[in-house]
Order: sequence, then C-alpha cells, then structure tokens
Amino acid sequence: MGVEVVPVELGARSYEVRIGPGLMARAGEEIGPLLSRPRVAVITEKRVAEQHWPALRAGLQAAGIEAEALILPPGEATKCWAGLERSVEWLLAQGVERRDVVVAFGGGVIGDLAGFAAAVLRRGVRFVQIPTTLLAQVDSSVGGKTGINSPHGKNLVGAFHQPALVLADTDALATLSPRDFLAGYGEVVKYGLLGDADFFAWLEAHGPTLAAGDQAARIAAIRRSVEMKAAIVARDETEAGERALLNLGHTFAHALEAATGYSDRLLHGEAVAIGCALAFELSARLGLCSQEEPSRVRAHLAAMGMKRDLADIPGPLPDADGLLALMAQDKKVIDGQLRFVLARGIGEAFVTSEVPREAVRALLSEALAAR
Repeated sequence: MGVEVVPVELGARSYEVRIGPGLMARAGEEIGPLLSRPRVAVITEKRVAEQHWPALRAGLQAAGIEAEALILPPGEATKCWAGLERSVEWLLAQGVERRDVVVAFGGGVIGDLAGFAAAVLRRGVRFVQIPTTLLAQVDSSVGGKTGINSPHGKNLVGAFHQPALVLADTDALATLSPRDFLAGYGEVVKYGLLGDADFFAWLEAHGPTLAAGDQAARIAAIRRSVEMKAAIVARDETEAGERALLNLGHTFAHALEAATGYSDRLLHGEAVAIGCALAFELSARLGLCSQEEPSRVRAHLAAMGMKRDLADIPGPLPDADGLLALMAQDKKVIDGQLRFVLARGIGEAFVTSEVPREAVRALLSEALAAR
C-alpha cells in the first residue's frame, strides 16, 4: 500500500503531509533532506514512547541520524506553561540550533506543545510532525496552530508556526484504544459536516469498517480530511475568515473541556462530536436547516458508538449560564460576541456572530435537563 501525499500550499512555508503505513520505519530517509546535520531532538510522551519510540529511533538511525527524546507525561495537563518551559529548556540543553529540526512525536497535545516550543526557541526553529493519533493526523498536525492551555481556557497562548513536514503513519492507529480512535473520528466527521456532504455520506457507509481497521478506508478518510484542511489553510492561514469553519463544534467543545477540567472525562474529539451535534441542533432551532439534519448527525454518531449529548458526559457539569461563561473565554470571541459555526445543511457550514444568547441558553438548559 503506497503513501498518499497532500501538499499544503503556503508559498515559502509550503510542506507535504505524507499518509500511509511504514513511515516511522522510513523516518530517516523522509526527514534526512531537511537536516543540516544528522541529528534531531524528539519531544514525545510516555505512552507513545513505550509503543513507538524504538521503531522511530531505528528508522532514524537507519539513515545515520542521531536522536534524543524528551518523554513527557501523557494527557492534556502537559500542555501548559510548565510543560512548555520544560520542553524549551531541554531543547536548549540539547544544543538545538536554528538550522536544526525538532520532531513532535505523539498526539495533538505533543504536536501543539512541541510546535510552540519550536516556534519560540531561538525565535523559531523548524519542526516535523509525526502524529500518532487519528485526531492529530487529520487535524492538529496540519495548519501550523501551536500552543498551550491557560487556566482561562484552551489554546489561549500560542503561535502560528508551520511544520516542515508531516508524516502520518497509519500503522500507529492500530495501537489506539477504541475510545481514542473514535475521538479522532469526531474530527473526521467534522470535515464532512462543514464542507463536503458527499464525504459525510461516504463516512455513513464506510465508518464502521474504518473503525474496525480497514487500512484503505482509513487512508482515504485521512487523505480527504487533510485535503479539506490544507485547502482552507492555504486560503486563510491565520484564521482571518474562512479557516474559522474548521471550528465547527468547537465553541461548545472547548467550554465542555474546560468544564470537565481537560481530563479523561471528556476527550477533545468527543467534545467536538457533541459540539457538532449541538451546533446542528442550534442551526435547526434558528430555522437555518431542517430538523432531519441534526437527527442524521446524531444517528451517525450513535451508529459509531460515539458520544453525542451532554448526557453522555460522566460527572457534574455547570449550569447553562456557567457553560456560557466558559464559552465567553473562547479565543474566537470578537468584541465580546461569541462566534458560532452553524449550518444550512450537512456540508454547508458558515461562521456567524448573529446568534441570540437566549437560544444558546435554552439549548444548553434542555440538554442539561436530559442528563
């Protein structure tokens, strides 16, 4: 099975996303052309290191590339000021220079953190993303958003810093738990919902076999997701307009993640899936689309065994006003106005600030009452 290549066209900052099996074993020959000297500094986390670091190190060594790794604790809590300080100071201690390459090896947390560390180290060094989760392969590794969380909210501190290369090794997905895989699938569904009704229909047909391990279906879904994101990023790199479409479901999702303490109670992709369902329900209530659309969204999430309602989140949640207050901390707020990504139908999303606060409060109140 060959490797699919999706270009991200950004002029002098253009790069390729390579998707397929066996990329860790070939990491040395893939990364080698980027190096001014045969060494890299790798930032990863404990679970990824246990499962994949020997394979990646061997792939680098096969091309004569030395590699040292910083192994951080797993989980969203690592994506913080302390995690950033530890990463940057380690890179400096490793003698990383401006012409060197940092490798972000893991899921979205490591990609965001290591990418931000590379962005600020010596005012910017190059980095390569080797995402090991479905969520990171289809979303966070592509597009150059890097950053950390603050007690005030998710991803509020960061920088746009494009990778030099993304290697999405689909073999890594075989080691994910079903829950982690489906959390990533929440971001895959998002792409169909925001801009490609045919892709969503394809997912309705192929989602179960994809989740069961069909390699060809996984590569096809990742490629289409990356193609959609790459096209949007090429037109709007710094989220001045159209790129905000990629935040479908995220205004709700980030508030729910904050409400659950960025913990294992709710994974990011799970929050996105619930957020997408809420965004379509809100769209129907505002008369933007028919009620059949949110029903179809929920039906597919249910068929995949995914979270889709606030009732699916264990433990306590704030009331509707508390969730609205968390939404107000979202970085997409402009002049105090919440921006939502709503839809006129599946595949027809748009960004708006014209959403009555009472409509959002009513939706959240009813969803909370159903728990």
